[in-house]
Amino acid sequence: MKTYKEEHKRATEFETRSEYLDHELQIMKPRRYRLNLPGRDFRFEWEDLVPAFAGTLGIIAMYSSVMMAWAEGLTEAWDHITLGKEFAIEVSRVEMLIPALLFVILASGFFNPKANLAGNHGPMIPLIASIALAGAHPLALAILIGVFGLLLSFFKGGSRLVNLTSKGVAGGLLIFLGFSGALVQIETIQNWSMGLESGTIEAGSMGFLGLLILGVTVILYSFLARIEKRWLAIPACAITALILALIGGASFDLQFTTEVGLPNLNPVYWWGNTEEGWMLGLPNTQHFLASLPFAILAVAMWSPDFLGHRIFQEMNYPKNTEKVLMDVDDTMTMCSIRQMVGTAVGGGNITSSWGTYMIPAAIAKRPIPAGAILLGLMVIIVAILGFPMDIAVWPPVRAIALLVGVFLPMIEAGIQMVRKSACSQAAGICIFTAMVTNPVLAWALAMFLDNNGLIGDKDRPKTLSKVDKLVIPLAILIVCIGAMLAVGMLESSYGILPYL
Repeated sequence: MKTYKEEHKRATEFETRSEYLDHELQIMKPRRYRLNLPGRDFRFEWEDLVPAFAGTLGIIAMYSSVMMAWAEGLTEAWDHITLGKEFAIEVSRVEMLIPALLFVILASGFFNPKANLAGNHGPMIPLIASIALAGAHPLALAILIGVFGLLLSFFKGGSRLVNLTSKGVAGGLLIFLGFSGALVQIETIQNWSMGLESGTIEAGSMGFLGLLILGVTVILYSFLARIEKRWLAIPACAITALILALIGGASFDLQFTTEVGLPNLNPVYWWGNTEEGWMLGLPNTQHFLASLPFAILAVAMWSPDFLGHRIFQEMNYPKNTEKVLMDVDDTMTMCSIRQMVGTAVGGGNITSSWGTYMIPAAIAKRPIPAGAILLGLMVIIVAILGFPMDIAVWPPVRAIALLVGVFLPMIEAGIQMVRKSACSQAAGICIFTAMVTNPVLAWALAMFLDNNGLIGDKDRPKTLSKVDKLVIPLAILIVCIGAMLAVGMLESSYGILPYL
């Protein structure tokens, strides 16, 4: 069998750039848990800059949101703790430095290109305040998530769950998450523009600016889709939003406060002294018990998250590219280890598959490794410089990047998957259940009903064993309901917010 290096051809030998990228995906032979080298096993292409840039924007926004949620929740939950923006930024920079080097550049870039990058668990962000108030400890939570994730990946549970989820259920999940997430980002931009106030300009009088940014974004995104350049959407639309906001008079709202430098990288500073860092000290038994239901819930959410990212690869990659598709179990392994290591050195992120990287990478027809290396370098540079974080978290830039890079492609992919009437029925039930409860419970319930022929394709149960039809789906449904009851998610009107 010929190697990648032997089968590689110059881009000039193909009629179109798209054909060249297709060929690259078809000849790649990633080495799992062995060294992959540029030139021998993969190449850097300028298209890799797009998912790298998109992932960098997304993760800055995500990490900042997570750490601010922890700061607010712990300050409210504990009398001796007062944490604010400075704490959140410093912890975000810790998360961006060490995990980027170990688990983005080295793990997904060089040693296992079939494992998607370990990023952020968006659906858990709204729950962080509840986690803190319940008496949980970030380090205890990270250890439990890591252990549960490693067990699931060891027994190949992640890939099996992906295979048990039909296109109808997966499509419904994508449509709901896409629409819900898009509405959140639109509301974010509108609230930002309506709240602008400077000098003689009263709050609310600049509401037109948000509408203008959204209108131009729709036109630009449609144009890029028309010329088949959607993979440029995040940088093109985010930069355009930045320029429009500055020209429109919102420059006073963009403030640079983060200085150049390194955060404290000593784990003892963060966890060893209760008067510094998190001010919590090391976790005890009570902390682990309080963290347990949230850890179960976080890992239960991984499979539909991973499934959505792999689907984007399957829909955008050409035929005969199975070797470069992300491996769900390998991704779960990397996320589990990264969760424990990243938090042990002082971080606080809750990890999942990196959607703001994978979705643009799939659309751009690029495999994981080259973009992962570039993204890791970008994240490290941003963490050291500091001030780019202020730009990336500015509402018009952050919201537009997430809107065009994650949520609109999710809607498109979901619609493409539910063309058949049987698929649309399963998708409809999944969407309705998600509206009433939350996306995770919707996925579990719809999968159980679909695999038993109660909705969707009536012939589907004939292809499944009793374990796949009843035992696994029912067990997942019971675990999800139990975990959600334990943390009070089913008592609220809509459970959790959508993926961010």
